[in-house]
Amino acid sequence: MVKSNADVLGVLFPNSYDSLVPELVNERLMASIPFGGRYRIVDFVLSSMVNCGIDNISLIVRRNYHSLMDHLGSGREWDLARKNGGLNIIPPFAQKTVKLYNGRVEALASILDFLRTQKETYVVLADTNIVANFDFNKLIDQHIKTGADVTVAYTRQEIPASAKAVHGQGIDLYYTIDMDADKRVTYMYMNPTQDGVTNFCMNYYVINRELLIEMINVSSVRGMQFFERDMLAPHLDKVKVYGYQYDGYVARISDLKSYYDENMRLLDDANLDALFGPSTIYTKIRDDNPTRYIEGAKAENALVADGCIIEGEIENCILFRGVQVGKGAKVKNSILMQDTVIEAGADIEYVITDKKVTITAGKELRGTDSFPVYIAKHKVV
Repeated sequence: MVKSNADVLGVLFPNSYDSLVPELVNERLMASIPFGGRYRIVDFVLSSMVNCGIDNISLIVRRNYHSLMDHLGSGREWDLARKNGGLNIIPPFAQKTVKLYNGRVEALASILDFLRTQKETYVVLADTNIVANFDFNKLIDQHIKTGADVTVAYTRQEIPASAKAVHGQGIDLYYTIDMDADKRVTYMYMNPTQDGVTNFCMNYYVINRELLIEMINVSSVRGMQFFERDMLAPHLDKVKVYGYQYDGYVARISDLKSYYDENMRLLDDANLDALFGPSTIYTKIRDDNPTRYIEGAKAENALVADGCIIEGEIENCILFRGVQVGKGAKVKNSILMQDTVIEAGADIEYVITDKKVTITAGKELRGTDSFPVYIAKHKVV
């Protein structure tokens, strides 16, 4: 990780989609939700930026950010522990201008002084509800080549049913776009409900830093809150917004069911390679022993992190670090987060356990593929 792209500043919004997964964000934010056996969702966008040489990255947090700070620390695992630039976590009230925000306009307005003092030409804005191994250099290259004011990344896919469910709730969450033959955006739709494949925004944007400062100044004075709805959509005739199509592997988290499904998709080797193949994904180091399979243990089609002790049977499961499955226990189609304990003789299926959950001996717990059972952090069943 000696790369450096000194001309790009990264800004992440870790809380934007907390309302979609209330079960998982009771004590954390969307960015720090565990994913894929040993990672947090923020690891993917953060690693993607670092792998593209972006080494000045700020996270504007709103609430429940202790777990994120604990996970990221100084940013050493991402090579972001630096004297200049590096990792910068901005909590509410860190300065007199930084306050609790509703939309990205308010968030960016609170750090305008910071943006003015930076030297980078471009700013990359990103949310943390998407798991992808994204090449930001390609996005930036297209932005420069087209002479765009703003470039937005999108995927060609159908809108998930869980995303459509927010329609009519007054929640400004997702966008689709129409473009002309040159990929210039002609229309942005907020929370659309149409069927079929569409241009679904990833909420990854690149914009000139000076232009961003100018737009935020104007928008904040007028009481605007949302970047897309208030700053871009009404001014597409004046602001040159272009689309960049991303064809790589994407996992979107839009509710608890999609969280379960996207994790379980990684049990397919093709999906695992598609996500982790392009470049390295970094995460917080935990010096565990290798997983131990005690005599009599059985494991079939499971993604198991280090530090686990398996004495029972696991099938079609994602096990995070430090999970223990007792003798005679059966675990199927489940996601067990860090340090979960399944005691001897327990039988569970279609269950998501948060960190440090204990399922006591002999208990039977079953959800369904359409409604997995969720057990909150530190609970004993």
